[in-house]
Amino acid sequence: MCRTEGGGGVMGLKTTAFGGDKLEKLRSNGAVAKRKMRIWIIRATTLVLLCTCLVQLTALGETWGPRVLKGWPSCFSRESAAAATLEVKSSPELPARVLPVKRVYKNNGYLMVSCNGGLNQMRAAICDMVAIARYLNVTLIVPELDKTSFWNDPSEFQDIFDVDHFISSLRDEVRILEELPPRVKRRVELGMRYTMPPVSWSDISYYQNQILPLIQKYKVVHLNRTDARLANNGQPLEIQRLRCRVNFSALRFTRQIEELGRKIINILRQNGQFMVLHLRYEMDMLAFSGCTHGCNKGETDELTTMRYAYPWWKEKIINSDLKRKDGLCPLTPEETALTLRALDIDRNIQIYIAAGEIYGGQRRMNGLAAAYPNLARKETLLKSSDLSSFQNHSSQMAALDYLVSLESDIFCPTYDGNMAKVVEGHRRYLGYKKTMLLDRRLLVNLIDQYKSGSLTWDEFSAAVKDTHAERMGSPTVRLVIPDKPKEEDYFYANPQECLQHLSDNEPQGGIQTSFPVNSGRNPGSQVMDVNTDSPSELF
Repeated sequence: MCRTEGGGGVMGLKTTAFGGDKLEKLRSNGAVAKRKMRIWIIRATTLVLLCTCLVQLTALGETWGPRVLKGWPSCFSRESAAAATLEVKSSPELPARVLPVKRVYKNNGYLMVSCNGGLNQMRAAICDMVAIARYLNVTLIVPELDKTSFWNDPSEFQDIFDVDHFISSLRDEVRILEELPPRVKRRVELGMRYTMPPVSWSDISYYQNQILPLIQKYKVVHLNRTDARLANNGQPLEIQRLRCRVNFSALRFTRQIEELGRKIINILRQNGQFMVLHLRYEMDMLAFSGCTHGCNKGETDELTTMRYAYPWWKEKIINSDLKRKDGLCPLTPEETALTLRALDIDRNIQIYIAAGEIYGGQRRMNGLAAAYPNLARKETLLKSSDLSSFQNHSSQMAALDYLVSLESDIFCPTYDGNMAKVVEGHRRYLGYKKTMLLDRRLLVNLIDQYKSGSLTWDEFSAAVKDTHAERMGSPTVRLVIPDKPKEEDYFYANPQECLQHLSDNEPQGGIQTSFPVNSGRNPGSQVMDVNTDSPSELF
């Protein structure tokens, strides 16, 4: 019994010792766990602080993005991360780009727009509509492109422009959706929306006072015409600069268009400098303008018939000779050849023809080809397979010409239509790249005198050079003509609010009411016709 007790005593002693060891281990494990917890808390806090700092840096500008966030874990919301993933997937060869921080505002409704006209007329309209949507604090639905005009191009917005980039790059200004939310869409399908064409050349105050109340009443307003619906001048500086931002940054062409445009440019660059001639001597332009100089009777009749066939071309009876003398007709290929020769353009320079099919075909191009044999077109530089997917898509073809025009050493439009004006303004933005702004009214007068023998070649050439010495796209102030917006300088041809200031003495967004000597514009020229993660829904 004693032994047993003794054994129990021994066992008791062993048990006590074992219990002490266990307690020490528990204390040691607790200390380790506390240290690990502290380390984990420090790491988590550091990560949160880093993410917060990175998000704040994002707001300072997109240029920080590729350098700062590359390789770091995402600190954005699920929606932002998804958008960022789309951005990376769309351009895998480019460094990751940080999206701007969403602007938070109360959504006043939805703005739907249907653009009309060709590519560059629609491009300018899209810029206007973004600025209007931003000013009204509404949600913009990705614009619908024109499919019923002369060109019958079935292209959608996403066939021409990078829609993901368009939406995400402007998220700090305005909420843009590819389509209406389901509930709102069902209401629209039942006819519950208000459709109207806004008044042309309107101030932003018109949209504030007239359009916004309609949006608030009907929740969805559809603007079915968008050409020249926002005034050139007198708008808030923020509006003007947003128009530029959309035009020069947000409206990026699709990768397919960008890559093919770069291919054309590289082919041209292999042979040295090149000039782009926007030879707007095409059937639709001649029919619309009524300009038939150099056409035979059959061609004149064909153009007249076409003009009467389109009801939205309102001017039907046109005196071609008077219009030409007023400088309101595109130069013919023959007149263009004389002009380039008079300006001493090297006959061996590559000339890329940025245009559709020239009316009259090779017969009208013979004179230009004889004077400048190195003529090129996208159809002659590329294989037919390269352009197969672009066939019957005139806006996509025009996008290629736009890219080549921006990169050319010289850009020369023979008519100041929409492409000529928008490219001119874009080249100014890129550093006032050389753009020959032809004075057609003076040119046709000089050409007629030369052909009649009234001027010798030397006299003709000297007069042409003297006239155009200051018309090469140099800095100038936009001409403003009150109550005559069609006759004043177009905003997109000279977006001076977004360009390097001419001098400290000139007004910003300045207004000039007389025609400047170096404006590069014909006095009689005419323009052809934020987003929250859970935004306030109206329904």
